Amino acid sequence: MKKIVIIDYGLGNLRSVQKGLEHAGAEVLISKDPADIETADGVILPGVGAFSDAMKNIVPFLDPITDYVASGKPVLGICLGMQMLMTRSEEGGLTEGLDLVPGNVVRFPLSELKVPQMGWNSLTIEQDHPFYEGVPNGAFVYFVHSYYVDTDASHTLASCDYGIDFAASVVNSTGNVIGTQFHPEKSGDIGLKMLKNFVGMC
Repeated sequence: MKKIVIIDYGLGNLRSVQKGLEHAGAEVLISKDPADIETADGVILPGVGAFSDAMKNIVPFLDPITDYVASGKPVLGICLGMQMLMTRSEEGGLTEGLDLVPGNVVRFPLSELKVPQMGWNSLTIEQDHPFYEGVPNGAFVYFVHSYYVDTDASHTLASCDYGIDFAASVVNSTGNVIGTQFHPEKSGDIGLKMLKNFVGMC
């Protein structure tokens, strides 16, 4: 059974992610101990809240995450967790991110659309990747966010249209760091399929 560690740095909907991964057949540990990352087959970086708070809280995990990514094992950032993977965010003033995927986190422009984007929206899958195996193009997933990720095409796994096209899912150059702006654990059978694919990558 694959051991997945969900990093508990004080901001995140950890239980629903845990349940989704257990449904996908993984052994799941929610951990506040950076040492637990070393023995994991896969790592999840969840998150709900403010970017600057998240980056302060994640400091004890910085070196273990960097080493883990360098080992080639898979990491999945969800919602704020995906935004933390990026170079920097403009939320609450410019704050540096983990810089595991190049790009910036910016606020949705003013328009007639409500911000935050809250609810279901469809994905355009931009690249083949094991995380999206068996997921149909146009699949609907669940979003809650006011800021979006601006990155280049080579790091965009899937895109979404909410007044503008934005990266709904990102990937690093080696393919082992993935992010989803949406919540797989709240996206029904499609989201569970993605979590199962992640466990399969581990």
